[in-house]
Amino acid sequence: MLSSVDNLEERARTIVLKLLERGPKSSSELASALEKHEIPAEIASQVIARFSEVELIDDVAFAQQVVDASRRTKGLARSAVKRKLADKGLDSQIIDQVASEISDEDELSVATEVAVKRLGQLAKLAPEVRNRRLIGFLQRRGFGSGVVFAAIREAEARAVKSEF
Repeated sequence: MLSSVDNLEERARTIVLKLLERGPKSSSELASALEKHEIPAEIASQVIARFSEVELIDDVAFAQQVVDASRRTKGLARSAVKRKLADKGLDSQIIDQVASEISDEDELSVATEVAVKRLGQLAKLAPEVRNRRLIGFLQRRGFGSGVVFAAIREAEARAVKSEF
């Protein structure tokens, strides 16, 4: 017969495996899920540590995946990506490490691609309305004003080139 500790450990492993089947998770997200399932913190930390040892949980790789997906699909700026990682409970050192890999050129490139795409959607608007909406759109994605205006200039230059 299993002791209650063994039973809780088995339950915790099952919960973690089911969550990881759905997609990668940070160790903090897994700890929260185990807490919701009333798994004691010491058992949860042991299970998470064991899964980390066998590399089924890797917060740095998870953070990198979140960064890549956020920038590729949503066109988020470095600051917005950092907020998203913090919301997922990642350690500030991991966040800083992963965010430092995003160069200023990458930031401008992502902002320009987002601006080009959005500019096409706003093409029928008056220029001042279009620019106002484009500025707000890029700022909501976390880009600073310098990057926003440089991206808009580049997007408009590309739009002019494509007209010829």
